[in-house]
Amino acid sequence: MTTQEIANRLFELCKQGQSETAHNELYAAEAISTEKNMQGGLETATGMDAIREKNKKFQSMVEEVHGGYTNAPTVFGPYIFMEMGMDATMKGMGRMNMVEMCQYETKDGKIISERFFY
Repeated sequence: MTTQEIANRLFELCKQGQSETAHNELYAAEAISTEKNMQGGLETATGMDAIREKNKKFQSMVEEVHGGYTNAPTVFGPYIFMEMGMDATMKGMGRMNMVEMCQYETKDGKIISERFFY
């Protein structure tokens, strides 16, 4: 797949809330995921098992989703950029509006890294 094809498929899956399908179809086995943790430092998950576990952990913190969006991707070389947002009630934290810029890097037809900025 080209980076544009990956971006198009990722966009469709994200709009439908199908992150697990995106992980299975589009990610390299040793992909890396980096984002801020609750203390403000960076947290990195390496490999699909670790990324799936990180995603599961986040999902377990969500009490209720009230809405969300995924904006169309922009492709620049091997990179994909998408803005996403979610209005959700988080367990023990109340209702929050979360907005993030997502950066994905591709190589050999797969996503090899993702990074979230918020």
